[in-house]
Amino acid sequence: MSDLFVIAYDDLATAHQVRDKVVELSKQHLVELEDIVVVERRDDGKIKLHQAVNHTTVGAAGGALWGGVIGLLFLAPLLGAAVGAAAGAAGGAITDTGINDNFMKELSQNLRPGAAALFVLVKQAAQDKVIPQLMPFGGQLVQTSLSQADEDHLREAIRAAQKTAA
Repeated sequence: MSDLFVIAYDDLATAHQVRDKVVELSKQHLVELEDIVVVERRDDGKIKLHQAVNHTTVGAAGGALWGGVIGLLFLAPLLGAAVGAAAGAAGGAITDTGINDNFMKELSQNLRPGAAALFVLVKQAAQDKVIPQLMPFGGQLVQTSLSQADEDHLREAIRAAQKTAA
């Protein structure tokens, strides 16, 4: 089962830096990610999601490939690729995997304008190695899907890492 973590930051740049750091930690096999999204509340109050995976692009690329292959069977590979790309893009645009977009938008309404939040869906993580590497960025833990006991333990680990860093 995956765990959700939502961390608020004062600005978009910091949220992007933390996302990049978490992705780096994932490459080191310290975190196994299911999804990671930076959500920005713009100065005009609008919410913008910065998804790690653009489903429309992925769908268009896959659709073009398969459309081209099927088009070869009917001697019209370019037409098949074009139709496949359009169908794949349409399918990708309505696909929502990982963290629910509406949930992220709703929760992010509580951010002040100009702030950002990082939504991370984690399959598993080495907390003792991950937390100290994320502490220099600051942020406020807004919400988790952990049990109350596990969340209290996480908050205590964060406090301990902050004391060690100071």
